[in-house]
Amino acid sequence: MWYRLLTPKWVLGHLVVAALFVATWFLGYWQLTKAEAGGGAVNWSYALQWPLYGLMGLWFYVRMARDELRRDPDADHPGNAVVLYQRPRIDTTGDPELAAYNAYLAELNERALGQRSSHGR
Repeated sequence: MWYRLLTPKWVLGHLVVAALFVATWFLGYWQLTKAEAGGGAVNWSYALQWPLYGLMGLWFYVRMARDELRRDPDADHPGNAVVLYQRPRIDTTGDPELAAYNAYLAELNERALGQRSSHGR
């Protein structure tokens, strides 16, 4: 099951997330040193925000990896039951004017599909 997180795409993601996580902590430390040197309230807020950004990113990435592990790998492959076109149903019950309008729309649809398929040949 863990092998799905070892594909090239996921390994690249692991490396990018790890690098960004470390970078946010270094940026937080840098802002903390600026704040301690008298940088002001903005530097203090950034000193707290950068590590929080790193933790949030890591949290989202762990959730994404967990969803990947729980996902059914066969769900990506369509089966034989794929319906490319289904003829619209015409409602003939109730209002006869509505039934006539639906029949007209179905006829227009059939003509449009016929023209499109004749151009494709």
